[in-house]
Amino acid sequence: MEPDNLMDEMSTWRQALMGGQMLFVAFGALVLVPLLTGLDASVAFFTAGVGTLIFQLVTKRQVPVFLASSFAFIAPITLSIQSWGLPATMGGIMAAGVLYAALSVLVRLRGSGILYRLFPPVVVGPVIMVIGLGLAPVAVGMATSGIEGVVSADQALLLATLSLLTTLFVATMAGGILKLIPILCGIAVGYIAAMMMGVVDFQPMLDRPWLAMPNFVTPEFNWNAVLYMIPVAIAPAIEHIGDMLAISSVTGKKYLEKPGLKNTLLGDGLATTAAGMLGGPPNTTYSEVTGAVMLTKAYNPKVMTWAAVIAIAVAFIGKVGGFLATIPVPVMGGIMMLLFGSIAVVGLSTLIKAKVDLSIPRNLVIVSIVLVFGIGNMGLTFGEFSLKGVSLCALTAVLLNLLLPHQSGEDRYQSTEVGKEETV
Repeated sequence: MEPDNLMDEMSTWRQALMGGQMLFVAFGALVLVPLLTGLDASVAFFTAGVGTLIFQLVTKRQVPVFLASSFAFIAPITLSIQSWGLPATMGGIMAAGVLYAALSVLVRLRGSGILYRLFPPVVVGPVIMVIGLGLAPVAVGMATSGIEGVVSADQALLLATLSLLTTLFVATMAGGILKLIPILCGIAVGYIAAMMMGVVDFQPMLDRPWLAMPNFVTPEFNWNAVLYMIPVAIAPAIEHIGDMLAISSVTGKKYLEKPGLKNTLLGDGLATTAAGMLGGPPNTTYSEVTGAVMLTKAYNPKVMTWAAVIAIAVAFIGKVGGFLATIPVPVMGGIMMLLFGSIAVVGLSTLIKAKVDLSIPRNLVIVSIVLVFGIGNMGLTFGEFSLKGVSLCALTAVLLNLLLPHQSGEDRYQSTEVGKEETV
């Protein structure tokens, strides 16, 4: 083999190994959404891989990011499945992806600044807080409720505490690659403790074959589910801008100029729509993988192509999905107490970073009403159509922002970084 060809071959294997490492970093967060919402984890792997490849196709493989399960949709998916069923929920997720695509068209026509005028931090911040706080009772219930005949309440609390403390320790004190996988470390320690207690049921893994087709779901369209799910996409769409700024800062390239926010949003939207078509959770760009890119200096987008291909391959290994099904609920509950609180803090941080003045009546009204509607589980019913939870909060925040008079001197936040990257 010629030296140049040998170097190319080595480079390819190195890219494949780096891609596997990126998937390992994303693993804990990727499987968390299907495990909590009842979706199939194997389908989540498949749609994460396909979604990443779609994103790369739309952006001409210029951005080193990996797309996978979005935490913002955990509560809406859970409620939607309970109310309208899994196929209708998938139809709603497809519609949420269409909203991403519509926003990309808006950015293409008016520039990225239009998103900040429609969805400023005073709108996005409290909505994100509601997503986290609304799930707090779920996390506490998972962590403290035993499973009759399997796990006692005391054992459940112990397992939840071990997984939580491990996650906290790794996130705050570990270094290197470990710092990027605190969730995975917490689950591992909790799982080992559960095995030592003898409360892990391995039957789901034993029942699964080594090779199996993921349980794909055909979507159905129910207007209740569609109109419930669409507004939820507002917060992740705004966060998408922050993710693009973050990866731009890491690599030193201006991705909001090339391929442009209009294309990255479109890629994210098409990936989410594809996930809904197959029965997977909505996709979003992963900050954990961005951190891994910064640590490893793996700036080549081909690395993410390998991560996507490996994720698709893992989807067909039935034992992986079976193993994930053996993780005791209290172990996940410990992780959830931190995760859901962290989501709420992201919303609070959004308000703080933008210096939103809550002494101004307009801002105070928007934040207050959104928080009360969300935490109080406010709902509105019009005939057969109902609107509640995050979707009601998002719509309320957007309408209040548009309708309430905006006096001179009040906060009109607009990202200076976006203004520099893309003409408004």
